[in-house]
Amino acid sequence: MVELIDTVAGVSPATEHLWSELQIYITHSTWGLPVGRILIALGIFLFFLILRRPQRYLLMVVMGRLANRPIRDLDPAVRHALKGPAGIVPVAIGAFFAFEVMKFDQNGDYAEIASRIVATMVLTALFWALFELTSPFVASLKLRSSALSPTMADMIRHTVKGVLVFAAVALILQEWGVEIGPLLAGMGLIGAAVALGAQDLFKNLVAGFLILAEKRFKYGDWIEVNGVVEGTVEYIGVRSTRIRRFDDAAVDVPNNAFSENALINYTKMRRRRILWTIGVPYSTTVDQLKTVRDGIEHYILTSPDFVRPNQASTHVRIDAFGGSSINILVYCFTVTTSWREWLEVQEQLAYAVMNVVLGAGTSFAFPSRSVYVESIPNDRPDLFLPPVDGKPRIEPATPTEAPQPAPSGASEA
Repeated sequence: MVELIDTVAGVSPATEHLWSELQIYITHSTWGLPVGRILIALGIFLFFLILRRPQRYLLMVVMGRLANRPIRDLDPAVRHALKGPAGIVPVAIGAFFAFEVMKFDQNGDYAEIASRIVATMVLTALFWALFELTSPFVASLKLRSSALSPTMADMIRHTVKGVLVFAAVALILQEWGVEIGPLLAGMGLIGAAVALGAQDLFKNLVAGFLILAEKRFKYGDWIEVNGVVEGTVEYIGVRSTRIRRFDDAAVDVPNNAFSENALINYTKMRRRRILWTIGVPYSTTVDQLKTVRDGIEHYILTSPDFVRPNQASTHVRIDAFGGSSINILVYCFTVTTSWREWLEVQEQLAYAVMNVVLGAGTSFAFPSRSVYVESIPNDRPDLFLPPVDGKPRIEPATPTEAPQPAPSGASEA
């Protein structure tokens, strides 16, 4: 092709001059390399780039062979984790062969840059693979060890991924000639300065580790932080924990709040309590009180929904004389801890209490007040008469006088 261009250029001196200038420009802009060599290198790189999918599959097959396991027997999570990093390896190989074909000066700057580019691709593929394999690795640890809770597994996964990212960035920077030691020292000084102004952040971090170590709660637990929030645990982080309230609102609570406030974990209840005060009127007789008390106690002791008295406190007793009722204390525990089932058991107990009270011939008391008047005044209130000319009239009331009989012998006028 070059001979053809030289033949055409020889026809006209102007064309020959233009071709000479173009060759000088191409030689200067291609680092002194022939154009044909650059095109061959570009073709090699495009070959590896376009065909990276079959090469990626071949690479995964080789990795499976090295692990003495066929690729079809690998865990789907592992195959999915290796898919992205394995796609970078053919690109790195293509870049390596392309730079070799271009034959940069081994002592020149361009050769050093080419070597760093290939090394950066290899390091990226390696740490990316380790980053993606962290999740299935931690999941396998959780399956093998029952002591590893989901929250602790999440903490380990996030910590390992953070370390891998930091190591990858440090090695890549070192590959490009950036000194890591002074950078780490400077970051240490900056971290010390930041720590003075971010004490709450470190308190939350320490509290987050304590939550995971002590296993105070886990995902899905119903908890209440006194004066802060009540709901189910949705996410536990190193700085804050997300609580989903029962109105479906999400609340991010700093981990430090769990160490400074009382924490109630309702999910860890072994049983649920029912505490009622049932009032009957003072007209209830002693026999009726005994019938009511014995009937309620019999229902609780014979129902399989309630915990036996030898396992939990169970009391049905006449408790107090209230302002308008005689109070009966009902104190018992249900076997179920589910809120929905507990409501059903409580409802059945309410029906039983009503049947017992009404069956004993008494009723339920309600707040009432009696007013006693010692005497009624004899004097009558003043009379309010209709107004005249817009002015009200008030006249004192006088007792009604009985009519007097007419004197004898008197004639009517």
